[in-house]
Amino acid sequence: MAYKILFVCLGNICRSPAAENIMNYLINQEDLNNQITCDSAGTAGYHIGSPPDRRMTIAAKNRQVEMIGAARKLTVDDLANFDLILAMDGENYRDILSLDHSGKYRQKIKKMCDFCINYQSQEVPDPYYGGASGFEYVIDLLFDACQGLLHHIKITENI
Repeated sequence: MAYKILFVCLGNICRSPAAENIMNYLINQEDLNNQITCDSAGTAGYHIGSPPDRRMTIAAKNRQVEMIGAARKLTVDDLANFDLILAMDGENYRDILSLDHSGKYRQKIKKMCDFCINYQSQEVPDPYYGGASGFEYVIDLLFDACQGLLHHIKITENI
C-alpha cells in the first residue's frame, strides 16, 4: 500500500497544490509513483473546484513542474485517510488540529517547513496578494522542503 501525503493551505490554489505537484515531480524522478501518493486540500472552501492559481502555475512551469488539480476542502476523513498531513503555516496547522477533536491524529500533522534543508523559514508564506517574486520564492521553498520530505520518507518508511 502506498504512503499517502496530504498538503494543506488556506484555499488550495497556491501553496498546497504547488507542494503536491512538486512532490509528484520528485517522486516521478525517482520512480516511486507506486509507493508514495500525494493530494492537497484547503482549510477554507473559497475555491472548491478551481484549478491552481495561474501565477503559481507560471512559477512552477519555470521549474518544469506542471500544476494540475482542482481545489477541495479538507475533511475530517482526511485525517484518517492520510499517513502524513503537512500544513503550510501556523494558522493552517491550528485549523487542521481543530478537526482532530480527540487528538488521535496529532502525530501525523506536521508543518511543511519542518522538512526544509537549506531554507530557515518556519512557514510557507501565502503569495496570493503579492507579485511574481512571491510565487517564485514559494516554489523555491517548496522544492527545498519537498526534497527534505522525500528523503525523510524514504528513510523512515523504508522506501
